[in-house]
Amino acid sequence: MGRAFEFRKARKFKRWGAMSKTFTKIGREIAIAVKASGSDPQSNSRLRILIQNAKTANMPKENVERAIKKASGKEQKDYKEIVYEGYAPFGVAVIVETATDNSTRTVANVRSYFTKAGGSLGTSGSVEFMFEHKCNFSVKQKEGIDLEELELELIDLGVEEIFAEDNSFMIYGHFSAFGAIQRYLEENGFEILSSEFERIPQDTKELTEEQMEKVEKMLDKFEEDDDVTNVFHNMKERSE
Repeated sequence: MGRAFEFRKARKFKRWGAMSKTFTKIGREIAIAVKASGSDPQSNSRLRILIQNAKTANMPKENVERAIKKASGKEQKDYKEIVYEGYAPFGVAVIVETATDNSTRTVANVRSYFTKAGGSLGTSGSVEFMFEHKCNFSVKQKEGIDLEELELELIDLGVEEIFAEDNSFMIYGHFSAFGAIQRYLEENGFEILSSEFERIPQDTKELTEEQMEKVEKMLDKFEEDDDVTNVFHNMKERSE
């Protein structure tokens, strides 16, 4: 197994935000997708994936329909996706992905979370090189599918790693391969359960229990912020 498998195994038991935060995140992603490519899932491949993500997250269907309808209207706020980079205490590299309608508010909040914890907000590119930007797909397992053969078939599309997890197959590839992988899966009858983008650290930093608690308090501040969609770091996760 490769780095993606180890990364996912380490993060599997991570505490994520409340369900309402998940719905807020998906709603903003839907707004961005609709603004970019329209409200028809048949012609908007990114929207199709987000609708499935919402279903997997148990987001009510009416919430999804409301988000699409609102995003199609003139009153919808324009969300801009901005990535911030910096260091938590003890030299832990952090990447914060946001979707915001007020970048002044967002950067002020992000900077304060870093500073109050004893970390620092960096410049663009200051830590990004420490992470590999990947896309992943969780698809329902199909009988008669050999993972090695499937990986060989998908490798030319940008897939780098495939492994089984529970009753699904996890497929990882470079983030730029997202569209090609999605097309293949849809055209070949795979049921996509969810998909997302991740930043996988090339190396992890091991901290003491006390140091980890301090960093996690800072990470929790990011997770609680509605403007924040994802937070990635290179701190070695606790063993579960």
